[in-house]
Amino acid sequence: MDRANSLHAIGETRPWWSYDTVAETYDRLAVPHIFTQPAKDLVALLKLPRDARALDVGAGTGVAALLALQSAGSGALVVSLDSSLGMLRVARKKGLPWLVAGAVPRLPFREAVFDGVLANFVLSHVPSYQTALLEMVRVLRSGGRLGFSAWGSAQSEFRALWQATADLFVGKEELSRGLRQALPWEEWFSEAGHLQEALREAGLERIEVDHREYGTSVSVDDFLSQREITFQARLMNELLEPAKWESFRENIMTEFHTRYGGLLEDTRDVYLAVGTKPHT
Repeated sequence: MDRANSLHAIGETRPWWSYDTVAETYDRLAVPHIFTQPAKDLVALLKLPRDARALDVGAGTGVAALLALQSAGSGALVVSLDSSLGMLRVARKKGLPWLVAGAVPRLPFREAVFDGVLANFVLSHVPSYQTALLEMVRVLRSGGRLGFSAWGSAQSEFRALWQATADLFVGKEELSRGLRQALPWEEWFSEAGHLQEALREAGLERIEVDHREYGTSVSVDDFLSQREITFQARLMNELLEPAKWESFRENIMTEFHTRYGGLLEDTRDVYLAVGTKPHT
């Protein structure tokens, strides 16, 4: 079978989209440089009450859950739910006590038990964002708030260069096809109106959608290490022969160090959306 056309078979035997093998790198590099500030702002928009019960869907290594605990105080109960045991193991090391292995749309909770539910860059991953949101609303109390974040469409020159080089090694269509499988809603959620539409369809009111930019200073080596744990890179690692994968890594490393030296000032844009469950 042609490796470049064997994505379905790969998915059956080696789940390249799993975060289990990249959890430590994700927490060391991606969390501080990419995910912490949007999570902090999302938790602030959620306005959790004191001693709240909250659920972090797709919690990863716990960045948003920890911030929610700080926001709601020592009497709060924040449950971190994720499908990756590797991510949850790292979250456990941070002292998060309430960890659940699972995913939407089958949340293992009763109806109306949480004051707040958040999903930080999660809804792009699910097969049906509509079903996922309805399930998250189900476990939310009347008057409770639900918030989620999504990437905007802006592309920095650094990520554009990495992507253009990846397309040369694998092929733009092949990469796009695989990413649509892993992230079916990422492009759709890159438009502000779609976030508002999704929350309205889920039955929420008092909807707020904010568009924000986040900048970070990162070394070339750390930037490229972050890129290697993205879905694009993990898919490439599966589709390419080992020698060609190493050739890509050497090529991109040389290109970045030649062009940019040691430090990058990267920027990403993010949408933050929050809605309230009506009182019944």
